[in-house]
Amino acid sequence: MIERMRLDHAAAVLVFERENRAYFAASVSDRGDDYFTGFQQRFRLLLAEQDAGVCHFHVVVGDDGQVLGRVNLVDVADGSAELGFRVAQKAAGQGVATAAVRQVCATAARDYGLRSLRASAAADNAGSRAVLSRVGFVPTGEEILLAGRPGHRYLLSLAGPTPH
Repeated sequence: MIERMRLDHAAAVLVFERENRAYFAASVSDRGDDYFTGFQQRFRLLLAEQDAGVCHFHVVVGDDGQVLGRVNLVDVADGSAELGFRVAQKAAGQGVATAAVRQVCATAARDYGLRSLRASAAADNAGSRAVLSRVGFVPTGEEILLAGRPGHRYLLSLAGPTPH
């Protein structure tokens, strides 16, 4: 289940990030030690950005209340935003990321009034590229560097039918 991130998610999000730190670092840049030592303050700042409408943060919550993933929309401006997502290692390969990204894309159009989303994925991150493709993102042809690794940019138009 997707939930808009709230203050009471803080402890579960911190556990999620700690437990999956090495797993995430294998495919995206590590958040660094400062992220964890200053987590509470950073979490409150993220919620302030969300309250200001600049970002929309979501958590994927399992039946037991544990955070299994995050799907974020950042840099919201002019009807567009940048999508980023991460799913716990134990939930990988089970369709959790695809379902969560699909749901957030629908929410972005319906609740946030967004018309398009951008995303990036490292060329060697087959899982993220597959999720983006399944949800309807298309490569822009723009090649980029993500933490020093080659990657690609993607775009999803939210105009018209809602992504399924």
